[in-house]
Amino acid sequence: MTADPAAPSDRATPGSRDLSVPPATGTRGADLGLLALAVIWGTNFSVIKVALEEIAPLAFNALRFPLASLALLVLLRLRGPLRLPQRRDLPRVVVLGLVGNVLYQVLFIYGVDATTAGNASLLLATTPAWTILLSVGLGHEHPARRVWVGILATLAGMVLVVAGGEGVRLGGASLVGDVLMAAAAMGWSVYTVGARDLIHRYGALAVTAWTLWVGTVGVVLLGIPSLAELAPGRISAIAWMGVAYSGVLSISLAYLIWYNGVRRLGNARTSVYSNLVPVVALGVAWIWLGEIPTGLQLAGAAVVLGGITLARLPARRRR
Repeated sequence: MTADPAAPSDRATPGSRDLSVPPATGTRGADLGLLALAVIWGTNFSVIKVALEEIAPLAFNALRFPLASLALLVLLRLRGPLRLPQRRDLPRVVVLGLVGNVLYQVLFIYGVDATTAGNASLLLATTPAWTILLSVGLGHEHPARRVWVGILATLAGMVLVVAGGEGVRLGGASLVGDVLMAAAAMGWSVYTVGARDLIHRYGALAVTAWTLWVGTVGVVLLGIPSLAELAPGRISAIAWMGVAYSGVLSISLAYLIWYNGVRRLGNARTSVYSNLVPVVALGVAWIWLGEIPTGLQLAGAAVVLGGITLARLPARRRR
């Protein structure tokens, strides 16, 4: 599997640094970006948990999505005139916006609220498996054997991370949340695979903005009843900061990083990095919320890191 060619909107422009670099250098930046993404999303678990103590789930989404949309609008305007999709691509943009920024986010926010952080992490870790199945089924990718081994290792590590926690279990009182998180993982895989062709033609920034704007309309409409019951004066500064963090960083910036990874590394390898998110989430919860991970969880974190390293090792050339 090789890196994807640069999308038109991501090529060098007059006055900018030359982006015509060897593939290894180009993919290194994508790797670093995905590591940063793991930190952003990992921290977001604690951010959401704290914010949802004061703000209802749908209201939380309805507040953070307009911030994310505005952030992307500013980025696009700084780059020049706004780019619009061709008419034939509009239905696909709308569907992706509804799947990735309405369906997925509603499932995610309610899932996190209804189940434990450990269960949420484990079920979201199934995303690479669904992504690979979709990619292979559609003929988009043919992952090398070592990539499959690396993905299996990261999934095994995630089981250790979650199973090592106290009281972590599937089903029972958290069954509804477990089902929602599993459905969210499937939805995100469809979103990732479905957007790849558009990203090749238009660039990650443009596609992310279009689908986000479509999704924002749906999310805000769903959140109107909850927003009507919101008492802004009673919400703490920490909760408001959580809205801003989860909107600007965890949605707009994170989506850009994710799709850049898909374009340069492919769906399968990019999805592997999502399994690092619960490892970061454990560390942040340890420092911020005082949740101390067990030895089994730390061992799982090591297995996850090993799996990611294995999946990203360059293929050996035959002599």
